[in-house]
Amino acid sequence: MLQNSPKIGHSSHVVTLDVRPQLLDALSALRDRVAAARFPLPLAGAARARANRDELLAQLDDYLVPRLRQPEAPLLVVIGGSTGAGKSTLVNSLIGRRVSEAGVLRPTTRTPVLVCHPEDHHWFSGMRVLPDLTRVWVPHQEPGDELLLPGEDPARVLRIETADTLPPGLALLDAPDVDSLVADNRCLAAELICAADIWVMVTTAARYADAVPWHLLRTAKEYNATLVTVLDRVPHQVVAEVSRQYAALLTKAGLGDVPRFTVPELPESAWGGGLLPASAVASLRTWLIHQAQDPAARQYSLARTAYGVLDSLKSRMPELAGAAAAQYAAALRLTSAVESAYDSEHARVRGRLQAGAVLAGDALKRWRAFPLDCTAGELLDALVESLGALLLCAVTAADERVDDAWRREPAAGAPELTGRDPSLESPEHRIGLAVRRWRRELEEYAEEEIRDLDRSIAPDPEVIAALVATALLGGRRARSAGEGLAERIGAHGALRLRDRGGRLLADHVDRVVHTERERRLAPFDALDVHPEPQAELIAALSVLQKER
Repeated sequence: MLQNSPKIGHSSHVVTLDVRPQLLDALSALRDRVAAARFPLPLAGAARARANRDELLAQLDDYLVPRLRQPEAPLLVVIGGSTGAGKSTLVNSLIGRRVSEAGVLRPTTRTPVLVCHPEDHHWFSGMRVLPDLTRVWVPHQEPGDELLLPGEDPARVLRIETADTLPPGLALLDAPDVDSLVADNRCLAAELICAADIWVMVTTAARYADAVPWHLLRTAKEYNATLVTVLDRVPHQVVAEVSRQYAALLTKAGLGDVPRFTVPELPESAWGGGLLPASAVASLRTWLIHQAQDPAARQYSLARTAYGVLDSLKSRMPELAGAAAAQYAAALRLTSAVESAYDSEHARVRGRLQAGAVLAGDALKRWRAFPLDCTAGELLDALVESLGALLLCAVTAADERVDDAWRREPAAGAPELTGRDPSLESPEHRIGLAVRRWRRELEEYAEEEIRDLDRSIAPDPEVIAALVATALLGGRRARSAGEGLAERIGAHGALRLRDRGGRLLADHVDRVVHTERERRLAPFDALDVHPEPQAELIAALSVLQKER
């Protein structure tokens, strides 16, 4: 192996990690704020915000918080790279025996394998780092054997191996391919890289210009992580030329000072999972052991990666806060459209009621035929039906206005907002129930009003209810209904009944409109979009900056 750029790059003074309890408290509070942030509305940038939140959580949970809590834990080196880059062969060769199986089939590495010295096993067997992965530890396991526990998802298992050929204080993790065809593998690879003290990015002579490894290298630079690159499987005839081109690409990307190692193409490289001669990986192995065992180099590697993540919060937290604010602003626009549509239809209904619009069509015909050719019950039926139709028409118009306003809003495409809940009855059904309930209560009021009258001259309560309903719903056309009511139960009784019936009508109309408005707004409760996250994310960052 050639080491083209043996710079470690650490300064002469030892950098120490700040592990004060106040800093950890501030970091835990910030972590909880990040975990609580939600980006459910399909806005431009929402998918990116979700990915950023998940990546940030992975870095906080899998790396930064555990590292600051236990700075003495072994250095975790994650070996990542493209499909077929030879990561498993490299890990096996650094350890000196086959612990990680790659195999001929793509995608190759499935279950990630973490290898540490037997004395360090306790650091990784618990849930200190990568708490979401199920541990499988089989001391004498043949590589490639199926290790899954019953019902385990292969993508969520971490296999722990020990090897006394690794020094204490250094652990290697062979991650799945960063460009795997299997989405779960790609996600897991990214998650594992987030847990690294040192990233070793492996690429090949054939694929060193591919986009995916470069995206990860740029991300590592952005977070100022401790990074090493390995150019693997380089045919010896072109070592100098490929090395020169790769160095030029790294320099152009601002990564010229990253330690760079080259592994030649050897017969043992074929198929992966084999062992290269010790000399082929000696310089990388020496560099890694130096990072773990030299106190200054170890402190520098740890502090650089940890502070890189901490420093990256300055830009990442405001970006998340901005995305949270955009979510709330969009939710506000959508809910305002609902409220405005229903408010204006509510006002229109009140105006139509005052104008006596319910006493039209069949209801008006019935009123003109009452009491000779139409019973009180039939008149009430017609009025209730006409009132229901007026309310349904208003709700339908409000919904149409909402749909029209929402068409201009990308956020309205959220599945929670577009689907209709099949368990809910139709508006016709709900409004029908409401107006029939109003009629029943009005009839009860009429019965109460005539209860104290002389039994011999007391009118039929249904007739009284029909007259009150007509007077309330008929406007000027129903003036004679009020007069007929006063004749039957007296002026005071008629006035009292009309007042009570009017309040009852207003209550029922308000309740119908409110219920239908709430039906349109209900899905927003499930979306859980609030104004607080934006301020909380910025406040959590501010507290952390003060502690630093």
